[in-house]
Parts: sequence; structure tokens; C-alpha cells
Amino acid sequence: MSEIISLSLEQLATKIKDAQLSSVDVCKAFIERIEKYEKDIKAWAHFDKKVLLEKAEEADEHRRSGKPLGSLHGVPVAVKDIVGTIDMPTECGTVIRKGKSYSQNAEIIDMLHSAGALVMGKTATSELAFLGPPATTNPHDNSRTPGGSSSGSAAAVASFMAPVSIGSQTGGSIIRPASYCGVVGYKPTYGLISRNGVLRTSYNLDHMGVFGRSVEDVAMLAKVLIKKDKYDPATIHYSADNFVEETKKGPLFEPKFIFYKTEYWKLIDKKSKGAFEYFIKSFPKNIEVFDTPSYFKDIHKYHQIIHETDLANNFSVYYKKYKKKLSKYMQDAIANGNKHSAKEYAEAIDFMKRSYESYQEVFEDYHGVLSPSSPGVAPKGLKSTGTAEFNKVWSYMGTPCISLPLLEGENNLPLGVQIIGDKYDDHRFLGVANWLEKECKE
Repeated sequence: MSEIISLSLEQLATKIKDAQLSSVDVCKAFIERIEKYEKDIKAWAHFDKKVLLEKAEEADEHRRSGKPLGSLHGVPVAVKDIVGTIDMPTECGTVIRKGKSYSQNAEIIDMLHSAGALVMGKTATSELAFLGPPATTNPHDNSRTPGGSSSGSAAAVASFMAPVSIGSQTGGSIIRPASYCGVVGYKPTYGLISRNGVLRTSYNLDHMGVFGRSVEDVAMLAKVLIKKDKYDPATIHYSADNFVEETKKGPLFEPKFIFYKTEYWKLIDKKSKGAFEYFIKSFPKNIEVFDTPSYFKDIHKYHQIIHETDLANNFSVYYKKYKKKLSKYMQDAIANGNKHSAKEYAEAIDFMKRSYESYQEVFEDYHGVLSPSSPGVAPKGLKSTGTAEFNKVWSYMGTPCISLPLLEGENNLPLGVQIIGDKYDDHRFLGVANWLEKECKE
């Protein structure tokens, strides 16, 4: 069983396709992990092993029939509990939706089904994908947060309870949990993955993304999910056909990066600072340290205006009807959102395009930007999921980001390095990330 759970996503898919492993065998291996560790980690909002094994048996029967197989046939995938599913509850981390499911599957659920993947269950999320933490703990230290809001999605992969998972990010909800839990978290360019049928918190800031244990894992899963969807106007036509091949191929020549310490460097603990300093010195030909552009401060302000205003708009019914059932985090954000003026909101939206146009020049000379994925290792306690200072700028500009578990901070806990690429350059970006991952492993 331990051999099965340590296989890459590609190895799992190939072995199932070639009948070297059955989907039932694979699912049983992950079920065994869940039965052993879930009571401590609490990564799952909904999991039914009987239903998963039934799906796996159907997948094996389908393979034996000789019918065509999708790229992820028979492979189990964990899904954040804000993604709509007909056959499982979609509670979005709030008691207000207890036991409720969506009337139809989200677009990305149908895409998983088309690829032959099995939706193995729903992973725990912060309340309404914001800040109110779920019960999920960090697999490396159960007294610490796994990060949020994609808490369960990161923790399930980190604890080998799932091979890969789907999450979302509005501020730092993929990159930060990936850093804290020591897995790879990838947020593609805004508009590559449909949010149709997913809980909306902010139309302009919400991104779907994925977790895995390697860059190649996340590339393979993302490839299945990238598609234009007329029901999500933000999506674009983007060919992901060569996604995995380009990721494996990597850059044509050694990449050059800018490293930003940012004004939030002061938040990072001494051991983590030391780890980043050593990392930078290890790549003297590849990394240059730069000061952060001054307008990044404005981006943090504008991100907050958009996020809070959109939360106030999208959850106005919950606020009116069930205010006392909402966390203080959400109550405060909605109260703030109701106070922002139309002029402030318009300015914040306008600056999105202008800031990206100013910033885009960086990618003419550099393959990517590097920064910490989080302000140090996972904090102690479960009352907060940490902060997104190192992530909000990139969610605001809609650029692709990935967190790689390359470093260790205090108590040998994982610490992520964040790479940021140019919009719609995700093929090349993942190749560069794959290069860095492999360089650090050698």
C-alpha cells in the first residue's frame, strides 16, 4: 500500500491504464491512510469509502471492456468543499449550508469525470473560502494550522490521503497552505480554469488551482481542467495540449529570477530568513535580489477593497438572515465591504490592468519572480490560517504562481518558495518551476 500512495500522478494513471494496478487497489491504499490519519488531521468535509470503492469498481469494469480511457482514468482526486457536486454535500465550511448539495456539478467536476478521474470526497475549507478556520490540522504538527482557505486540500495531499487535489485562491488560499503543508500548490493564470458551479467570493479575484507532490503532478491535473467555459466569462481559449511535455522539457537555457523580500520580510522568523538567504546564495548566477515596486502597497489596499466589497455583495443574504452564524472574520469583512464607495471600487478595478501593464516588463528579462510563499512556517494554533501578504499582489494581477516545498524553517517544518510567472505563459512557467524543483533535489 505504501508503494501505491507514493507513486506520482502519471505513474498511477499509467499503471491503472496498463492494468498493473486496479483503481480499487489504488483507492484502498488511500482509504487505509485516511482511516489511519484523518482523526488527527480532519482534512475531509465529506468522505464515503463505500461510494468511492463502488466508483473504482465501475472504473475497472470500464477499462476491462476495452472502451477508450481518459488521461486520469480510475485515479482518485480530492476536491475542495466549495466546488458544486450533485452526489455529495457542498457545505462551503459554514453551518448555514449543513447537509446541502448543489443542484448540478461544477464544470470542473464534469471535466474530471470526462478524464475518468474519481472524485474521492470533499476537503475542508475555511468558512465560505475566507478566514474562519476549519478543524483541519497541519500533518507535520497537529498543533499548527495547515493554512487556508484550501486547508483540507493541502493537508490531504501532504498526509498521502489523496494523490492530488483541487483548491481555490482569492488572496493566498493555495500558495500559503502548500507552503505550510510542504506540497506543491499551483494557481494558474486568472481565466484558465472555470469557476462555474463553484462558490463565488469575488469574480475578479477568485482562481481555481491544484495541489500535488511535484510540478509534473500539478501540470497533469491542471491540463484536464483548463478549458474555455461560456458560463464563466473570465475564461479564455487556451491550449493545454502540451502542458505536461513542456513542463518536463523545462527552459531552453538556465533561467534568471528576481527575488523580492518585500516590506513583509520583517514578519519572517529568523530561521526562515536564514533558509531563504541560503537559497538565494545557492543560485548566484540565477537569482538577483530587487526592491519591491512602490505601487505594490496600493495593490494590497485595492485587493482588500475588491475582496470585501464582493464578499458583502455575494453573501448579503447570509449577512441579513444568518449574521450570528457567520464568523467574526466574515462579519467584519462584510461590514467593511458595505462601507467602500463605488469610486473606491472602480479605482481598485481600474488599477488591476494598469499595475499589470507596468509590471509586465519584468518578464522581458527574467523567467520569473521569486518570493517567500508565506511569512515563515505554519504558525502554532488553529484559530487563524495565517496571512496572505506574500500572495495578494499576484492574485490581484492574475499571474500564475506556484509554491515549491524546497526549504525548511524552525523545527524542520516545511517552507515554500513562491515562483510567479507572466500571464498566459503557464507552459513555460511550469517548465521553469520544474527546473528549479529538480535543481534543488540534486
